[in-house]
Amino acid sequence: MDLYSDTSFECSKLITERYSTSFSLGIKAFDKKYRNPIYAIYGFVRYADEIVDTFHQHNKAELFKSFKLDTYKAIEQGISLNPILHSFQDTINRFNIPIPLIEAFLKSMEMDLDKSKYEEHSYLEYIYGSAEVIGLMCLMVFCDGDIKRYDELTPSARSLGSAFQKINFLRDIKSDYQERGRVYFPNVEFAEFCESQKQAIEVDIKKDFDHGYEGIKQLPDGARLGVYIAYRYYLDLFRKIKKTPANEVASKRIRVGDSRKAFLFFQAFLKNKFISA
Repeated sequence: MDLYSDTSFECSKLITERYSTSFSLGIKAFDKKYRNPIYAIYGFVRYADEIVDTFHQHNKAELFKSFKLDTYKAIEQGISLNPILHSFQDTINRFNIPIPLIEAFLKSMEMDLDKSKYEEHSYLEYIYGSAEVIGLMCLMVFCDGDIKRYDELTPSARSLGSAFQKINFLRDIKSDYQERGRVYFPNVEFAEFCESQKQAIEVDIKKDFDHGYEGIKQLPDGARLGVYIAYRYYLDLFRKIKKTPANEVASKRIRVGDSRKAFLFFQAFLKNKFISA
């Protein structure tokens, strides 16, 4: 059983490394005890996202329904023949991660199957389920049974997840619209995306970023650097987007190059010891 579980976590690690170099860098900075559980969470959310975003030649609704049922079954039984779900259920059960967080995530992913425009309420609901709860799952791992600390850090963890997701929305506004027909920001039409709309979104992101940073300072030592690296990466991406005119943001994907990511990793490593509360 140990061999199967170890192999399942290796599968989650492989998915993380193939799909996100920046996220992989952050995980490598975690204390070893946190790495496998975070790989498991990332592998799970990545597979769910793949179903709704890329499997166009298949019945995505049916695939997602099966994935959701298999997820709950794996958690209940404590095993799955799907190695990604096996490592995920192990993490959920070991760290007592609340099921409502998983339900909220799956609900947001289901919204992507048929929803293309969002109003304020559905926008906030989507961000909570698609991003904030992922941060809360990771926070449960970092706090490892310290519920008092988890409760104290929940608001800032939600803010950080919200900031990351809104930056993703800005970065991917072209592909989300052209490839999937989606515009996540309320009262924004892709063809009419303008500087004033972009600046209003940026003000909202800045507020989330500032609040999220306060929580990073209070994370356990073995988790702080990895989260801080992700924060620095997204902050750098955010600054690039802010400097880019709205019409360019809507016409190309803004990126942070690999050499810049390596520099940010090194810079975060040096500054980490000065940011603890």
